[in-house]
Amino acid sequence: MTYLTGFHAIEERIKSGKLCGPLLVAKAGPRAKEIITLAVNKKIRLERTGTFDLDGLAPDNRGIALQVEDAGSGADISLEDFISGLEEDRGALVLILDEITDPHNYGAILRCCDQFAVDLVISRNRRSAKQASVVSQTSAGAVSWVAQSETPNLVRAMEDLKKAGFWIYGADMEGEPVYSKDLSGRTALVLGGEGAGISRLLRERCDSMVGIPSSGRIDSLNVSVAAGILLYEVRRQRAQ
Repeated sequence: MTYLTGFHAIEERIKSGKLCGPLLVAKAGPRAKEIITLAVNKKIRLERTGTFDLDGLAPDNRGIALQVEDAGSGADISLEDFISGLEEDRGALVLILDEITDPHNYGAILRCCDQFAVDLVISRNRRSAKQASVVSQTSAGAVSWVAQSETPNLVRAMEDLKKAGFWIYGADMEGEPVYSKDLSGRTALVLGGEGAGISRLLRERCDSMVGIPSSGRIDSLNVSVAAGILLYEVRRQRAQ
């Protein structure tokens, strides 16, 4: 069983309407009381518990913790269902994550995806309960809203997206400036792992590599920061 402890993570999970509960309460400050009121209004069961017991279940709690089956899943959907559900001539934005192993980075990326209206996030690995809790807290609850699809084969997923009319761009510091590309249609961005970057097989299937022009002295941006900048550029173009 997994327990959410971050206030934002708990609040957004309850608001999302996904199955959750009970809400365990040991002590309640002003912020926790707001969440308790929300839980009561949403008919989430409350359970009073001792501080010692709650610390044993969820060590980083702040007086409350929400029990959930899976803290790491957003609106789960298969890629096939996502593609079949797209209206004809409708643009869409997909983010493909290639071995993003740090749950803090993964959560921060999901927060960016929520802010910039990413339609789907595709990844390969299912996360452990401990990682899922970190993802939920780091994403400030965005994990409860962002549609996610997990697949054992990212190469095949890219091929399916191409058949559906998507142009796929890999993120690379040596790539062409991202603003030089037309990102207004069906677009998929590929982000590589924190150390190795995008794997060779996925890189070979990208239509082009795009980068973020910079003048810094260190090698590159953190992957979650890069995600935010790239996704902002997509939305900037689509707002014109």
